[in-house]
Amino acid sequence: MPEQTIVFHDRRPPLAAASGGRIAGLGLFLRRNRRTIIAVQWFVVVFYAALVVIPAFMPLPPENAHIWDNLRLFAQFVFWGIWWPGVMIATVTLGRVWCGLFCPEGSVSEWVSRYGRGHPLPRWLKWPGWPFVAFVCTTVYGQLVSVYEYPQAALLVLGGSTVAAVAIGLLYGREKRIWCRYLCPASGVFAVLAKIAPLHYKVDRAAWDRHSTDFEPVNCAPLVDVRRMSSASECHACGRCAGQRDAVALSLRSPFAEVLDLSAPAKTADAATLLFGVLGVATAAFQWTVSPWFLKIKLALADWLIDHEHFALLDSDVPWWLLTHYPEANDLFTWLDGALILAYLLVGGGLLLGGALWLTTRLAAAVIGDARLTWQRFALALAPLAAASVILGLSMLTVSHLKAEHVWLGWLPTFRIALLASGALATLWLSGRLLLQSRQAAWRKWSAWIVMYLPVGSITGLWCLVFFVW
Repeated sequence: MPEQTIVFHDRRPPLAAASGGRIAGLGLFLRRNRRTIIAVQWFVVVFYAALVVIPAFMPLPPENAHIWDNLRLFAQFVFWGIWWPGVMIATVTLGRVWCGLFCPEGSVSEWVSRYGRGHPLPRWLKWPGWPFVAFVCTTVYGQLVSVYEYPQAALLVLGGSTVAAVAIGLLYGREKRIWCRYLCPASGVFAVLAKIAPLHYKVDRAAWDRHSTDFEPVNCAPLVDVRRMSSASECHACGRCAGQRDAVALSLRSPFAEVLDLSAPAKTADAATLLFGVLGVATAAFQWTVSPWFLKIKLALADWLIDHEHFALLDSDVPWWLLTHYPEANDLFTWLDGALILAYLLVGGGLLLGGALWLTTRLAAAVIGDARLTWQRFALALAPLAAASVILGLSMLTVSHLKAEHVWLGWLPTFRIALLASGALATLWLSGRLLLQSRQAAWRKWSAWIVMYLPVGSITGLWCLVFFVW
């Protein structure tokens, strides 16, 4: 058996030429250079820890401080202004390469799992809704403690997530990324965005079955059944399975291929994450600080409380780990602030906005009347718009830092319009292509397509308010 394995490795280079040349060869390169990748991962772990931990113990930067001469500002800009927007852009274009090649939580969790207890996975842990719940909870809590502005809050949220990932690895790991597969707060978002990535690992089922006697093991850390893998959502794009049985290769595809493939699953968990999480709660989280609606409601309620001598909700003596409380920066949240943020994100963003988007996708599915075109499928058609939305939201943090440094941003309105228009048009085109696959009457197709203008118009309208009205 060892001799057969060596021969298999020697035959891999021709696969690169047969399956996309340099692109397939890149996948094989990743598989053959695991030690280099692991070294890069540990460098990212150290760099990540420095960005999260060190600034939390530094004083507030002086008024004349800049990104290049103050470590706290530098770390804040790198982490929130460059790192996370870059991660989202990479996921949309390259698949989940961040998860497979760079993510510090995944790397540490997989490493510690070698020394863990390896308990069987309990049924509750496998519930597919955990990434959505974790994303919503993390997003809302991050807003309550101002995770983008204060490194103490970032250490609490991100450090707590890392500690949880390590604990799960120690309990259940067995050299697998259990945390990443079932519980990571960002996993659901990555799964949705990776569906429209033009790069993916393509599996040739026929070639796999022809090599049925090749039992060379592959350690798929996120527990993907490689033989049946048809989606980029769960694949971490690490390259470990590239060339496996001469059937797996890194390949180019149309960014719409997965959503348009009606044989590929359209999972409810992915659809809910996209509608209620990315386009619902996350959109509200990016916008509440600039919303005049939020401010008007807050002032009206504060006046009412004062007039009726109810002062408890106006108290700002709240622990910093529960609500933002930094007297030295004159930044104090009251109980009223916390309640309104919760309401704006969960009720306004999650229930009202997310619910409206869900109703429109259900209406489109009802109008077309095709069992293959479910509301989940129409929800996934909103993935390009969701990608544009989350990148626009995260880039607001980048813009804030650049404005503070007096960087010229005359190009910004054009960039925002182009990105938003690209996401909207791609979603409408994708919805139209889905409807063309149906054999229903033309009037049903046109009616369903017009319905899909409603969620697109809602999201683009909200962002136009933020950038050009408010």
